[in-house]
Amino acid sequence: MGLDGFSETMLGNHLKLYAGYVKNTNTLLEKLPNLEKGTPEYNELSRRFGWEFNGMRLHELYFENMSKTPGAYKPDSDLAKAMADSFGGDAAACGEDFTKRASLRGIGWVVTYYDKVANKIFNVWIDEHGTNHLSGCTPLVVMDMWEHAFMTDYGLDKASYIAAFKKSIDWDVVSARFEATT
Repeated sequence: MGLDGFSETMLGNHLKLYAGYVKNTNTLLEKLPNLEKGTPEYNELSRRFGWEFNGMRLHELYFENMSKTPGAYKPDSDLAKAMADSFGGDAAACGEDFTKRASLRGIGWVVTYYDKVANKIFNVWIDEHGTNHLSGCTPLVVMDMWEHAFMTDYGLDKASYIAAFKKSIDWDVVSARFEATT
């Protein structure tokens, strides 16, 4: 992948972790239809499916919105206008809010969502893989805040990881996600 600020060791380990989510999601997709519904095993594996699926999908969105040669942020784009409209007329405030959320203690994700119904952008902390997703909203920027995403290269220095991540955001991908929703 070769991203500035991300060692090959860290990226390789991260991709192996992602492969585990893919494997577990596929295993559950094969296993669940063959189990008797309502049994404790079926119920528990049904709950586990959301965990594995979200872990898989969030990693896909995360890796997809980063690039070695990221597309530039376009301050005159519809996305920038929506960011400004959602954050008091200042698109940069969206990025500052994103950084503040990423700086929270804990494991999880930071996701910038677009809500088509309200025509508004929100930054949200996702606990682990499941709590705080905004139903019906489109994820625009996805950042992994689990320790595996930064500890190898940054130790406890989350601020440097956040800065490296923000430099790697491919705004062409983010804009395409936004445009596909509007």
